[in-house]
Amino acid sequence: MFMGSMMALRGHTRGGPEVLVYESAPRPTPGDGEVLVAVHAAAITFDELTWPETWASGGVDRTPVIPSHEFSGVVAEVGDGVTGLSVGDEVYGLVPFDRDGAAAEYVSVPAMSLAARPRTVSHVVAAAAVLPALTAWEALVEHAAVQPGQRVLVHGGAGGVGSFLTQLATAVGASVTSTVHAPDVGYVLALGAERVINTDQESLDAETGVFDVVIDAVGRDVPEALFAALRRGGRLITLQEPPSRELADKYGVTALFFVVAAERDGLEPMADMIDTGKLKVGVAATFPLAEGRAAYESGAVRRRRPGKTVLVVRE
Repeated sequence: MFMGSMMALRGHTRGGPEVLVYESAPRPTPGDGEVLVAVHAAAITFDELTWPETWASGGVDRTPVIPSHEFSGVVAEVGDGVTGLSVGDEVYGLVPFDRDGAAAEYVSVPAMSLAARPRTVSHVVAAAAVLPALTAWEALVEHAAVQPGQRVLVHGGAGGVGSFLTQLATAVGASVTSTVHAPDVGYVLALGAERVINTDQESLDAETGVFDVVIDAVGRDVPEALFAALRRGGRLITLQEPPSRELADKYGVTALFFVVAAERDGLEPMADMIDTGKLKVGVAATFPLAEGRAAYESGAVRRRRPGKTVLVVRE
């Protein structure tokens, strides 16, 4: 259901940033179990415009679509069956990827996909934490079951998710090694890594059989060196695509891939860790919602600062 209008960033045809238009759109009304949020900030993932679920759900075209699924804002309306949330509550969360997102003045989201936002930081910072922090939490806690004293290798420790993996693994008492490019060495050491591997000067091939857990936060091609870096019986977690079963068998490791779930159970501890200073959140750049297309276009330029790019919807 829709009632009234709002300003939003929308794509009417499948494509990249060039298809995005800032325009008036119907304002959603929350259904059963849903909450309408007045969006203050919405973080973007540059690759989301390439995801099939951005444009279709169950094989049915969803255009025009609203991108951006990570948000921070204020509850504006509560749907039937929702408990524990009231109008005026400040929240943050993750819109399921096959629904219209938060690059808009309002977004309707399942109540279980949001939580009270961290209060020691701005809406912009809270929005920037959602997807990378949730992904890191689920990778480390739910899938890798990292324990104090274990040795963890984070491949891509300076990236959006990688920076949270480095911090979270450190927070649970693991010994963390992160791979980075030369300019990010100091940044990742400041996040708590005990050691960094500067991949511009060092090879991963030298690390064999030494880690309990390896998490690949870099990309789609999982190098064999990550399998080899694990001790037999270790665990490899990938975030982009399923890992090779053949290589997992060759090195005697467990390897798995997962897609992050939009759940309150992960958002609540993340907010607590941000508020207690255990997690630092990076913001690479901000753009007003009206310049949302430019925000997505900026993904083609190598970022000079770590962290997410965030759309500012309300000051």
